[in-house]
Amino acid sequence: MTRVLVAAASAVTRAGLEAILAREPSLVVVGSATPETSLAEEIAEHEPDVLLVEFAGSDDDAVAMLHVVSGDQDDGVRPSPSLVVLADDGDAAPLVAAFGGGVRALLPRDARPHEIVAAVSASAAGLVAATTELFAALRSAPTITATSGAARANVATEAPLTPRELEVLRMIADGLGNKQIAARLAISEHTVKFHVGSVFAKTRASTRAEAVMIGARRGLIVL
Repeated sequence: MTRVLVAAASAVTRAGLEAILAREPSLVVVGSATPETSLAEEIAEHEPDVLLVEFAGSDDDAVAMLHVVSGDQDDGVRPSPSLVVLADDGDAAPLVAAFGGGVRALLPRDARPHEIVAAVSASAAGLVAATTELFAALRSAPTITATSGAARANVATEAPLTPRELEVLRMIADGLGNKQIAARLAISEHTVKFHVGSVFAKTRASTRAEAVMIGARRGLIVL
C-alpha cells in the first residue's frame, strides 16, 4: 500500500485529488496539507511514500520546500517521500530545475485522473514520469545542473523564513543540536530535521555555521 500526502492551496483541489487517489486500491491518502499548515510537520507526522503537490511556480516558499523534501539540502532529511508535482507548463527551465531538485513526476494541472494515479504509482516505484509535452520541453531545455543552480539561487534570495524556521535558526546559532531543539520546541527530532533542511534551502547554506552567518547578514538573528 502506497501512502500519499496531498498538498494544495485550494480545498476543492485537495478534495478532488483525494477522490481520484481513493479509487485506486493500492493507494491510501494519509493526510493533506494547506497553506496554513506546515508541510514539514505533516510529512514528519504521516511519513508518506509519495507527496502529491499542486504547485504554483511563483510560490518561492513552495519551491524551497520541494528541495527540502527531496533531501538534497541536508542528509538528515531522509527518508524522503517521492514528489509528484502538478504545475502550469511554464518555461522549460523551471521544469528542469524541478527534476534536478528531486521531483520524480511532473504533470500539468489539468492532468487526467489515470495520469495522476500512474504518476503516483511510478514515483513510488522509483521511476520518473512526465507527459509527452513536458518531456519534449525537458529535452530541449538547458542542462539540469546549470538551470537548477540558478533556480535555487533565486529561491534562496526571495523566500522568507517562517516564524518556526527563525526559531530553529536562532537555536542553531546558540549551538543547540537537533535533539535539543526538538526538546525545546516540544516537537519530534524528525520534524526538526525538516525545518533545518528548509533553513538550508532558503539560505542556500550547506552547513549550520553557514546558515547562521547568512542569517546574521540578513538581520534575521543577532550574534
